[in-house]
Amino acid sequence: MADLKYTRNIGIMAHIDAGKTTTSERILFYTGKSHKLGETHDGSATMDWMAQEQERGITITSAATTVFWEYAGNEYKVNLIDTPGHVDFTVEVERSLRVLDGAVALFCAVGGVQPQSETVWRQANKYQVPRIAFINKMDRVGADFFNVVGQIKEKLGATPLPLQIPIGQEESFKGVVDLVSNKAFVWTDDKGTAMEEVPIPEDLKDVVEEYRTALFEGAAEEEDALMEKFFEDPDSITEEEVIRMVRKATIEMRITPVMCGSAFKNKGVQRLLDGVMDFLPSPLDVEAVKGINPKTDKEEIRRPDAKEPFSALAFKIATDPFVGRIAFFRVYSGRLDSGSYVLNASTGKKERISRIMQMHSNKQNPIEFIEAGDIGAAVGFKEIKTGNTLCDEAHPIILESMSFPDPVISISVEPLTQADIEKMTMALIKLAEEDPTFTVKTDENSGQTIISGMGELHLDVLLDRMKREFKVECNQGRPQVAYKEAITSSVQHREVYKKQTGGRGKFADIIFEISPNEEGVKGLTFVNEVKGGNIPKEYIPAIEKGFKSCLDNGVLAGYPLEGFKVRIIDGSFHAVDSDALSFELCARIGFKEAARKANSILLEPIMSVEVETPDANVGDVTGDLNRRRGVLEGVDAKFGGQSVKAKVPLAEMFGYVTSLRTITSGRASSTMEYAYHAEAPKNIADEVIKNATK
Repeated sequence: MADLKYTRNIGIMAHIDAGKTTTSERILFYTGKSHKLGETHDGSATMDWMAQEQERGITITSAATTVFWEYAGNEYKVNLIDTPGHVDFTVEVERSLRVLDGAVALFCAVGGVQPQSETVWRQANKYQVPRIAFINKMDRVGADFFNVVGQIKEKLGATPLPLQIPIGQEESFKGVVDLVSNKAFVWTDDKGTAMEEVPIPEDLKDVVEEYRTALFEGAAEEEDALMEKFFEDPDSITEEEVIRMVRKATIEMRITPVMCGSAFKNKGVQRLLDGVMDFLPSPLDVEAVKGINPKTDKEEIRRPDAKEPFSALAFKIATDPFVGRIAFFRVYSGRLDSGSYVLNASTGKKERISRIMQMHSNKQNPIEFIEAGDIGAAVGFKEIKTGNTLCDEAHPIILESMSFPDPVISISVEPLTQADIEKMTMALIKLAEEDPTFTVKTDENSGQTIISGMGELHLDVLLDRMKREFKVECNQGRPQVAYKEAITSSVQHREVYKKQTGGRGKFADIIFEISPNEEGVKGLTFVNEVKGGNIPKEYIPAIEKGFKSCLDNGVLAGYPLEGFKVRIIDGSFHAVDSDALSFELCARIGFKEAARKANSILLEPIMSVEVETPDANVGDVTGDLNRRRGVLEGVDAKFGGQSVKAKVPLAEMFGYVTSLRTITSGRASSTMEYAYHAEAPKNIADEVIKNATK
């Protein structure tokens, strides 16, 4: 049985181009997993194994690997997940963070805290993931370590604690001062493997003293005995005691240790790995996972122990051309042997796990068994989806699943030839299984296949994968915005459903009130207030089912509703003619009638847009955003230019990257992510409804 004290399950998270994949590649190189340095820019990165990733130089799918690191006389096992930075693939970050114990948050020393850094930071807060910060690209022009530390505090509301001070910046960046040991080191070779101790530079002595005192004082505050030591003789506090206290505060998410380096120039990554072992939690440091026993509906816990009943969470499904479907899963308790059966508690069905793999990017190494605290991949199952709980049949448990954002953009697709219809359907089903933010449906009116996702790039990559992996060529329609509908007022309505067709008829009668949901509540809120058996209890679920089905089709233009509340007040039934189907149909018809009177409105997706542009182009950029119905939120000075923030309707943002290049001569860059849905202006809503009901 492995000692879990020496296991780390970590992810690398950051904004686009902060250097996540490059840092992962350096980790693989230093741990001996790969023998040459892979680079993102020339398409040779191990972790970016998809053809689309290598061509575009971006990470699309989170890649997992297992490496080993020798530190302080012990061998540590590290399960590492490299996540994408592009907002269209944010689901990959979300599901990875759900199963990780710790994370390394990367920040560019020039760009600082960027929009996607804020998004992944929020996701890590949501899943209570402790993290350490690594300020990368210290060798670039404009690098400013202390500025980024300030931004982590202001923009992310974190408490950054520098453990290193850089020696030099930009092209003169050559080493770091370690605040714990109070020693300075410089790199002496290109591979970053050789370091030499040097005296602390004179110009840094005051800064080092200031930050070191803050570090030791903070560590002393963690424990009374240390506080006494600190007041008597601060130098009597040992390095081990400081590391122990920083680790404790990091795991409790009160501080974020900060380190720095330049992954591309091979500087600082080994010390970052040491920091992962020193400060990030092992599976034993994380609270026991909680879940619900489906038989008793009571809460149970599972400790990270191989002797406990088996429980695991499937966090990703992938398709491999050679071995078929692969389920990535995190084991929280117990042990699973290759070839054994597990219960999928989410579906209630048994699954045989024919083989268990340890992943290295897109290559698999078969293993005989897997134990608590580890991350692996399963092959040979029938039906496992992202977020499903796998567990011991005798001790069922359902672990908390994951929530995913709704798609914001749709396009229609059709195969080039009739012969490809079946192939296209199969390809879309497989891609939708892998990606919970990608949905496929058939338009009832036109019969077209509509695919929806998180952005233009997201759908572009999925269509490219269909072409390459499934050999299906498609025609595609223009991108459509994923509008929603909402009701804004309360309406009471009576619906009587009667049908007489000779013999047994149909009869249902309900009096109900529909109203908007309370803020933050999604889906259907159903309240049954029928007294005295006026509607028999067995028909109530059918009424609820009828209203629930109305969530998919609003009355204005058939767009889905975020949610609404229904109160069933009264009604009646017929002893012979009433049945469950009658009440379900009655609810559906009644909703359509009532929703027309309840002031239905159209909601459009609003995006958070941030544009980094040279000073000379700020006026052109803000003017263009205003023309797109954008609401400016602020302009901040950034190194080499300005950062413009705005909220803009998605409908106005198609093709924005091309037009931004035109108005700034290719010198500006932008990021965009979904913020919320808001009521569309009347003229826009009328146009959308007119087009949808043609």
